[in-house]
Amino acid sequence: MKTKTISIIGTALAVLAVAGCDADNSSSGADGKSSGTATSATTYPFTLKNCGTDVTYKAAPKKVVTLNQTAAEILIHLGVGDRISGTGYEVEKTPPAIAEQYEKIPVLSAPGAEIKHEKLLEAQPDFVYGSFASMFTKEQSGERKQFHDLGVPTYLTEFDCTYHESVADADFTKLFEEYRRLGRIMGVPEAGEKLAAEQKTVVDKAVSAVKKRDKPLKVMWFYSTYEGTPWAAGPGGLPQHISKLVGVENIFADAKTKWAEVSWDEVAARNPDVIILADLTRGEPNDTAKEKIELLKKDPLTSKLAAVKGDKFITISGSHMDPSYGSASAVPALVDGLNKLR
Repeated sequence: MKTKTISIIGTALAVLAVAGCDADNSSSGADGKSSGTATSATTYPFTLKNCGTDVTYKAAPKKVVTLNQTAAEILIHLGVGDRISGTGYEVEKTPPAIAEQYEKIPVLSAPGAEIKHEKLLEAQPDFVYGSFASMFTKEQSGERKQFHDLGVPTYLTEFDCTYHESVADADFTKLFEEYRRLGRIMGVPEAGEKLAAEQKTVVDKAVSAVKKRDKPLKVMWFYSTYEGTPWAAGPGGLPQHISKLVGVENIFADAKTKWAEVSWDEVAARNPDVIILADLTRGEPNDTAKEKIELLKKDPLTSKLAAVKGDKFITISGSHMDPSYGSASAVPALVDGLNKLR
């Protein structure tokens, strides 16, 4: 993750309804705030197997630390943002629908950086949730066992149990199950169910709008560059799953990792029909979609590609390529872009 995996803000985020329940088990409206309708509660204690580790949750968390911005955003959409006592790895502007709530959360790290273990402990969390295995390390926020030994339960997304490793069942079903699990952990199970149902509707509607083609288009999911080398989506991540959903071929589906270090020679040889650009706002070289287009057009090799000469680009927010609340909106954004191509 981090320098080599990134975030995006989907162009279709507005179509997603926000739902959930707040800390006292009431449902929330489209802005994630309580609307006062009672829901069922979780029965504690209970144990979940998460990334191969049995974790017991003894009570509904009241002081949560989220290791990254998108993890915090999921909890806000579940209606429990007021229970987040700190967050980190802030890499982009918060979506307007939840900006007011997010801005109330203390940021425990420098912009674009991980929370350090000592700083995290100062927040005295009773639950730690993160989206990247690279953050649950001694060098960064601390190993999960360290927290468990202190009596602090954790949750790591099942999409990244091992850093960058491809996940065979990386799909929206897995993401929606994460919402359900988090809803149960936070004591608002109906919020998880509702959020999963709403986002499934968004994805299904987008897929139903795909215009059929005689031959599948070949696409490159261009995420970022690192020291001049391009990084593209491989197998075992949401971009590969979305490619299958909408009927396109990911040219790097045979890579060894879900985010693959490739070469411009490989890109040219595989000759994508369309290049899907991750629009990132971290401030690193070639992060924004505009910078990526400029890079592709000025490079002697890629400038000759038909996709580049024909401006066959589709821009999607970078954080949505990694599992997040915004990932569902990547589907209508992609479908809309593909349908407009001649």
